[in-house]
Amino acid sequence: MARRGSYAKGVAKRDEILESALEVIAREGYRGASVKELADAVGLSQAGLLHYFDSKDELFTAILRKRDEVDSRRFGEVDADPTPERLREGYVGVVRHNAEVPGLVQLFSRLAVEAGDPAHPAHDYFVERSAALRAMFARTFEAQQQRGELPHSVDADTLARLVQAVSDGLQLQWLQDPTVDMAAAVDALFALLTPGASSTQDVGPAGIEPTTSTV
Repeated sequence: MARRGSYAKGVAKRDEILESALEVIAREGYRGASVKELADAVGLSQAGLLHYFDSKDELFTAILRKRDEVDSRRFGEVDADPTPERLREGYVGVVRHNAEVPGLVQLFSRLAVEAGDPAHPAHDYFVERSAALRAMFARTFEAQQQRGELPHSVDADTLARLVQAVSDGLQLQWLQDPTVDMAAAVDALFALLTPGASSTQDVGPAGIEPTTSTV
């Protein structure tokens, strides 16, 4: 019973650390969020903080997992086979929120590059997350193709990769130029994939309305 209680306290403390880390990184940015600052935020020493994680990289990976969990609660769980409208609403909402937490986007982008090394603690996280996201997109696009809402000239898996590539690329552009409206651009892309729909925001050169045609 004592071990069980100790384990529960450890899980709760770990969750507290991750919740606080999200706030610190969102406020101070990735570079400003040192292990010491994260430890101070929850009243621990640096050694005490890393007691709950195997390494700094493992800590940052856990922070990204927690971010995904929090975003799911904030924007609602997306069904395994969402409607095009539900997928668009949820995904654009997350992208729009990302622009409000640049530190977390910096962390995600930095670890995404480092995790190209299979030995990196975040490697499995990025591989699994990316595959799950593409699979959800692909199922939605395939259903649209079966209903005749999208042509079969590009298979659903490739469309899913293209949407993911656009989103990832926009994040890099935004990190270099914060005036880039990521949410508007992603929303415009979904407009192309949603019959009869239009982008909710005007993007592109002045005077040019976003196209509303399907792919």
